[in-house]
Formats: sequence, C-alpha cells, structure tokens
Amino acid sequence: MSAIEITPISESALVCTLPPPAVLEKQQRLWAFADAVQEMPQTAEAVTGMNNLTVFLHPDADLAECTQALYALWPTVSVRRKQGRHVEIPVIYGGEYGADLAEVAEFHATTPQEIVRRHTEPVYTVFMMGFQPGFPYLGGLPEHLHTPRHAVPRTEVPAGSVGIGGSQTGVYPFASPGGWQIIGHTDIALFQTASYPPTLLQAGDTVRFVAERICL
Repeated sequence: MSAIEITPISESALVCTLPPPAVLEKQQRLWAFADAVQEMPQTAEAVTGMNNLTVFLHPDADLAECTQALYALWPTVSVRRKQGRHVEIPVIYGGEYGADLAEVAEFHATTPQEIVRRHTEPVYTVFMMGFQPGFPYLGGLPEHLHTPRHAVPRTEVPAGSVGIGGSQTGVYPFASPGGWQIIGHTDIALFQTASYPPTLLQAGDTVRFVAERICL
C-alpha cells in the first residue's frame, strides 16, 4: 500500500496526498478512503482529487487529532471499484477541430492517423471531475501519447475540444483558456443544467473515444 502524506492547508482543512504516478488502483483506494473519512464526525466534506483527498473539517475540529485519525484510517481501507457507466464519445480529429494533431504526431515521430488510433484504442476511467463543471480527468492515457502542454496557453479553447495535457486526456465542457494540445472535437454536451445530474460523466465511469473522421 502506498504511503500517504497529510498536511494542513488551512485552519480547517487537510490534504492527503499519494506519491506519483496517479494510477487506477490508487484512485480506487482514495474513493474508499473518502467514503470512510466522510463518516468521521469531524468531517464537513471530503473531496477526491487526482492522487489526493482534501478533507474540510468542522470549525471546532482539532487539526492534530484529525491528522492522526486519518493516518490510522488509511491502512484500513481497501480498493473500491465503482460500478460506473460506460460512455462512448464521438470525435472529429484534426483540421479546424484539432489544431494540434499534426504537432502531436510530429512530437511522437508518427502520423496523425496513428495518434488517433492510439487515442481511440484504450478504455479510460474518470479519476475525478474538476477544472470546469463536467470536465473529466481521465486515467489510462498510454505513455506513447504523453505530450507536454503548450508553454503559452491559448486565450480560448472551444467547448467540446478533446485534448492531451501531459499524462492526461480530457474534454473541455466550456470555452476557456487552456494549455492542452487540442487534437479533436466532440458535439456531445458534458454539462447540461436541465439534466440530473448535470454532468455527463462521474468519477468511476469509463470512456472510449470513437473517431467519426480525421481531417488532415
């Protein structure tokens, strides 16, 4: 079992961090840990992040006592395999829909078609939601697709953009600034206020990208 490090980030919050890399088994253990932590009377809210858990405490909680309680609790939890949904996301790759596809292919010394093949081959797992409402951080990007973010982020990335940032891949639900390498676009809405829940994806769901076409 990976060792966990617990540090205060405010007078009423602690962050519990696992060493890199972020892998599915660690994330599954964090999901179980979050459930157990939420049952502690001192806990106001437990929020799972990527390879970490932030614990927000009630104002009268003692940080030192809670830290020791969390260290004692961590070894008792086991992997929790969430039974999420499987969602297929159709993507148009390259051209005006994926401005960075050719550069990503050049970085990996291969072709745009091969990048698309590599990106659509795995089944990804949603590790967490964050950055924007409905934005999924997906685990399972193959190492031969890991690509550095842009040194200078774009001022606006269109909604529906499918990108790679370092060892992660994901989809922008809304237009926003961003530094990820944009390789494609989907018309699927990842966040809709009229739906419940409003997010298409949740932690534990699995995702496969499906190539509708490749624009070169």
